[in-house]
Amino acid sequence: MELAIQYPADVLGSDPDVIRVFVQSAEEAGYRRFVLPEHVLGADPDRPGGWTGPYTYHQRWLEPFVTFGFLAAVTKRIELMTGVLVLPQRQTVLVAKQAAQVDLLLGGRLVLGVGTGWNPVEYHGLGEDFSSRGRRLEEQIVLLRMLWEERVITFDGDFDQVDRAGINPLPTNLGVPIWMGGSGQLVLDRIGRMGDGWFPLLLKPDATAMGMERIREVAAAEGRDPFAIGLMCMVTETGNLGKQVEMAGRYKEVGATSLVLSVQSDPSLVTLGQHVEAFSRFAEAVHSAV
Repeated sequence: MELAIQYPADVLGSDPDVIRVFVQSAEEAGYRRFVLPEHVLGADPDRPGGWTGPYTYHQRWLEPFVTFGFLAAVTKRIELMTGVLVLPQRQTVLVAKQAAQVDLLLGGRLVLGVGTGWNPVEYHGLGEDFSSRGRRLEEQIVLLRMLWEERVITFDGDFDQVDRAGINPLPTNLGVPIWMGGSGQLVLDRIGRMGDGWFPLLLKPDATAMGMERIREVAAAEGRDPFAIGLMCMVTETGNLGKQVEMAGRYKEVGATSLVLSVQSDPSLVTLGQHVEAFSRFAEAVHSAV
């Protein structure tokens, strides 16, 4: 089981030196993957009708492709993963181009985590339709893979059309792994049919096991290898290393191939040094116990 770390942008900010030291320290501590969540817009909670979303414009979100381009120059081994990119609110061909370029800079270390999102404010601001986001995401995945694998394509979908054209350069190994977030039935079936991995975020171990069972059933029915689909689970349990290690063990039991540590909400971790010390202790404890 490989270890991943999520960057706490709200706490540590957007200083490039801080980001660099955080990721380099994670790489040195044995983390295999760096995960960066993303949103483009945050709503004003004082908007007409109010706002009940989990975040507002006060929260900080780093743009992943730009950040990964920077990190490509200062890392050597660690994978960089969007966790997750709200794909249907973005232009598909542009995402294909950006991901291919970042993957080349990283030497094949990009993992594209995608999801449909939940925030209609972002979709409106980016000029995309919120109501069709699930159908669009499925079509986008097909188009992304075609653009990454073939020099020239023709594609006539419900949302995107490409007429005898292609991107250049292509990504390393003519592809980028596509993982998906979320835990609804439609999401699980979609992963079973076309996903390389599942990132269920804060789902508990028992529910994760049930979800993975469904994904594997669908994958087998589609003629895919059900055990080739990865599973990355999130550990929080902030401020309690013992509970973090216990959760890591439970997720390993349900088949997790990766484990991502998120300590965004730990009030005791304020400085960069405190975060590095905490995730280094976690890595050492998990490698010893799990």
